[in-house]
Amino acid sequence: MTDFDPATFANVGPKEFAQLVKSTPDDKIAQVMSGDMRDKVLGEVFGRMPSLFRADRAGSTNAVIHWVITGRPDGGSDTYEVVIADGACVVNETPQHDPKLSLTMGPVEFLKIVSGGANPVMMFMTGKLKAKGDLGLAANIANLFDIPKA
Repeated sequence: MTDFDPATFANVGPKEFAQLVKSTPDDKIAQVMSGDMRDKVLGEVFGRMPSLFRADRAGSTNAVIHWVITGRPDGGSDTYEVVIADGACVVNETPQHDPKLSLTMGPVEFLKIVSGGANPVMMFMTGKLKAKGDLGLAANIANLFDIPKA
């Protein structure tokens, strides 16, 4: 599997997904994420978050995080809400709560972060990732999930 084909996402595990993102040129990822398959890709990624959540690392963390992924074909963005409370992680496709943290990034940067192929702190420092709200939570968010490494 060397082509970035969103139709295969449902059939691969997190590590294979990370390898797929790592081996695909940014322009190809951008092309896929600006087309018809964008919703499927985002749905698959956010659908896996609860199973990759590490309650043992979250401790008493209670937070609402809005992930804003820019670059929709219509020029807009998609916002997914991740709620961490009472040792569980729930994802909402439509935000329902005020966020403690909002993370805004392009689709290529998003896929690199969730596949372990990018350093979120460096992306923040270079302006590729914008964080608003609890920056301490932003710095620690990767520790709350089993992020695969390609």
